[in-house]
Amino acid sequence: MIRVLIVDDQVMVREGFSVLLGAMPDIEVVGEAVDGRQAVAKVAELRPDVVLMDIRMPQMNGLEATREIVAADADAKVLVLTTFDLDEYVYQALRAGASGFLLKDASAGQLAEGVRIVANGEALLAPAVTKRLISEFSKLGTPRAPTQERVGDLTERETEVLVLVAQGLSNGEIAEHLVVAESTVKTHVSRILVKLGLRDRTQAAVFAYEARLVTPGG
Repeated sequence: MIRVLIVDDQVMVREGFSVLLGAMPDIEVVGEAVDGRQAVAKVAELRPDVVLMDIRMPQMNGLEATREIVAADADAKVLVLTTFDLDEYVYQALRAGASGFLLKDASAGQLAEGVRIVANGEALLAPAVTKRLISEFSKLGTPRAPTQERVGDLTERETEVLVLVAQGLSNGEIAEHLVVAESTVKTHVSRILVKLGLRDRTQAAVFAYEARLVTPGG
């Protein structure tokens, strides 16, 4: 069972998500929190597999809570849910350590699948959000020198895999694209994370954007 903590300041949203996810045979909602501060405490107490995190909340917002949760436990997995489809929130959430980002208008099936993907250690970005995020990063100008230097540590194939990760492809999709075994892709991803000193696929995606390895047409 995937144990989930739901964090949102609106009771109807929490109850709705709880009902939707509770109906799934492989997902269990273990708790709820009304703001970021309570979320940090609940995560420490309940140790959920995935935290569904709203962004705009009183006391402590979702970005600050995500940052604290990930700082306390590097293996924590936070799936950010918001009605605000804005690039600044996507970027800030990913930099804070979130493992995924979904809009609240996602269907029950998309929500449940998002929880499963994040619980499995893969990054989750809504395709439409990913395209805009790539576009925004492309406007930032020259990448930071340290980022460029670190790209040089990767092999040509590892760089290719990193670009596909940043585009939101799963290991299976990358394997199909490159015509290799999925286990080979997993090995490449693991080596990329070690070489770049990153904790997960989401950080790898952010790194690729910052290094300008991904462009709107790429």
